[in-house]
Amino acid sequence: MPCPHNEISIVQRSQQQSAVAAAAYQSGEKLFCEYDQEVKHYPEKRGIVHNEILLPENAPPEYADRNTLWNAAEAVEKQWNSQLARRW
Repeated sequence: MPCPHNEISIVQRSQQQSAVAAAAYQSGEKLFCEYDQEVKHYPEKRGIVHNEILLPENAPPEYADRNTLWNAAEAVEKQWNSQLARRW
């Protein structure tokens, strides 16, 4: 019988991590990071069955685009020790 588990981690700028890079890895998409002006792409990532962005009703519709959403999240957080996202 499989033993499911759940791991939650924080994407932190102080650890030289990027929310855009984390989103590109999780989704298997190629995303452009405006913070460091680099394309984030992980072609070796396999086994992604489904990816989806769930937004609340009051969220701007342009946030349905993964690149726009995560670049906006990084633009708001300006400090060196920002917590950009949580992954699970």
